Amino acid sequence: MQLNVENKIAVVTGGTRGLGLYCAEALVENGIKTIVITSRKAKACEEAKKHLEDLAKRNGKSAEVIAIPADLAVEEQAVNFHKEVAKRVDKIDIFIANAGATWGAGLEEHSVSAIKKVINLNFVAVYHTIQLFTPLLEKAATVEDPSRIIIMSSIISIINNDIVGTYGYLGSKAAVSHLGRNLAVQFAPRHINVNSILPGFFPTKMANGLIEVAGKDLTETNPRGRLGEAEDLKAVVLFLCSKQANYINGVDLPVDGGARLNNPAAHF
Repeated sequence: MQLNVENKIAVVTGGTRGLGLYCAEALVENGIKTIVITSRKAKACEEAKKHLEDLAKRNGKSAEVIAIPADLAVEEQAVNFHKEVAKRVDKIDIFIANAGATWGAGLEEHSVSAIKKVINLNFVAVYHTIQLFTPLLEKAATVEDPSRIIIMSSIISIINNDIVGTYGYLGSKAAVSHLGRNLAVQFAPRHINVNSILPGFFPTKMANGLIEVAGKDLTETNPRGRLGEAEDLKAVVLFLCSKQANYINGVDLPVDGGARLNNPAAHF
């Protein structure tokens, strides 16, 4: 069985670093024709574009990499991002809604403004961008190989012991997982599959603060005894985007080494 995304077109939000960059790398390494990435910072877009182009060359691929800066939490910028993408491609096979943010503090110190900021990017912006890009996804969709929407949720959406007070984050991730399941049913007749990935703890810029606070608990209580690695996520992304996964729809797929089954207790 050969899993690939040859000749397909993809959009990865938040695709310049962390889990989003891993997703983009997986697609570039396995035959994507065109990939669009976005981030709030223009410099990050430029650096990731060069990195992905170099990665394609090293793997004997010829992927076109398009990087467009945009803050998707700002409605007007999300609309402009969609317009810019639509100028460059006439359809999209894969849409990975990955852009996100987090904030952690104890209940008494956790401001409402921080909750709103996180939910606006992690949930509202995910909904909005999916709404915007659905017509382009429909243009690529077929019965044999549906277009794909992948929502980057989190394992924290299904566990109940937030150890550092990421209230907005856990709420937003539970919300996008629920959104994904609903869209999977609604979009199936339109030949678009919707699945959510639930990563555990990966050492990324966004997660490193939480990992430092939690200390050894995250590895000592993980049945696999370690944090996530890039290849763990890449394999899942490639499978869900490949033609062989055309019957996988509406799943919440944990990628956490089983950590959700054996969580450390929260201490405040």
